[in-house]
Amino acid sequence: MTLERPIAPDPYELLPTVSSFTVTSDDVQNGEPMDATFAHGSVGGDNLSPQLAWSGFPAETRGFVVTCFDPDAPTGSGFWHWVLVNLPADVTSLPRGVAEADLGGAFTVRNDYGERGYGGAAPPAGDRPHRYVFAVHALDVDRLDLAPDASPAYVGFNLTFHTLARAVTRPTYQVKQ
Repeated sequence: MTLERPIAPDPYELLPTVSSFTVTSDDVQNGEPMDATFAHGSVGGDNLSPQLAWSGFPAETRGFVVTCFDPDAPTGSGFWHWVLVNLPADVTSLPRGVAEADLGGAFTVRNDYGERGYGGAAPPAGDRPHRYVFAVHALDVDRLDLAPDASPAYVGFNLTFHTLARAVTRPTYQVKQ
């Protein structure tokens, strides 16, 4: 059964406009289906975060935040899969399955699974392909003044005031019925 509902807007189209830069990945491609490696274990995936690399961000960048959001989740508010806060400005890539301990003081807040770290794609079986919006936010501050118990929405609120530029890729994932 396909859940019939309108396509949700891209979350960044609703925020103040900022400049962009480039994010690339050996693992996921914009507009293309993701491999089950990056899906949640509840749908048979490996629950690994994809490799990401970014370049071309503003010279005045002082830090980064990396997020993954599914605007197509049938929740009324989307679904946060990953919110990685306070990456140092000299970190310009993440390996597949990155561990928080390897991130130079950066940390993750709880995703909408209620867990800290990356939570892979898991749209309802039979639903249309969902977009997974991976975004790298270049910040005008070294770090956001947030604690690891901050909600993804609160991180997003703070990002609105400190994002110089944003790089985005939007792979998809679908669980066939």
